Amino acid sequence: MARVRLSVAERRQELLRAAVGQIEARGVAAVRIADVASSLGVSNALVLYHFSTKEKLVAAAFTHAAEDDLAHLRKLLGRRTSALRRLRSAVRWYAPTGQAKGWRLWIEGWGAALREPALREVTRDLDSQWKAAITEVIAEGVAGGEFRCLDPAGAALRLTALLDGLAVQMTAYTGAVSRTRAQEWVDDALARELGLDRAALTAAVR
Repeated sequence: MARVRLSVAERRQELLRAAVGQIEARGVAAVRIADVASSLGVSNALVLYHFSTKEKLVAAAFTHAAEDDLAHLRKLLGRRTSALRRLRSAVRWYAPTGQAKGWRLWIEGWGAALREPALREVTRDLDSQWKAAITEVIAEGVAGGEFRCLDPAGAALRLTALLDGLAVQMTAYTGAVSRTRAQEWVDDALARELGLDRAALTAAVR
C-alpha cells in the first residue's frame, strides 16, 4: 500500500516520534539512523535529509519529548484550582509513581548528555523550565496564604532532585522502592517544603 504523502513538518514529527521510541528501546549509544528508518519503512536518506547526523536527530528527539512533557506540566499548573492542588497534581504526575512516561528515555539522556553538548543543552533547558514552573506555583501559594515556604526556588530544586533520584532507582533497579513507599516519600517531602503536616496536605487536596 502506498504511503500517504506528508508535509515537511508532519514528516519531521513522524521521524521524531519514531526516534524517541527507538531511543527508549535501544538506548542513545546503540540507536542508529537505520533503526529509525526501518521502524517507519522509509530510507536512511530520508531521515538524513531532515536530520543530517545521528547527533542532531537525537537532540531533536529529546527536544520533542521535552516539549510534550512541558506542555502537559503547564496544563496541570494552569488549572483553576488552588496552588496546592495544582502543585501536588504536577508532582504526582511527574513522579515515577504517576502517569509521566519516558523515564527510561530521560535517564538515557542524562547519561548521554555528559558527552554530547547539544543534548546537554536540551536536558538542561527542560530541567530549568520544570524548576521555574514549580517555583512559580509555590510562590503563588505562599502569596495566597495557602502554605509557607521561604525559598520557593530551593524547594523546587529539592523536590526535583528527589523525583529524579527515585526515577533512577525505580527504573534501573526493579523492586528497589515500591510505588507506595515512593509516593509516601514524595508526599512527606512536599508537606515538609510547604510547612504543612502530612495530614493537612492530604486533607487539603481531597
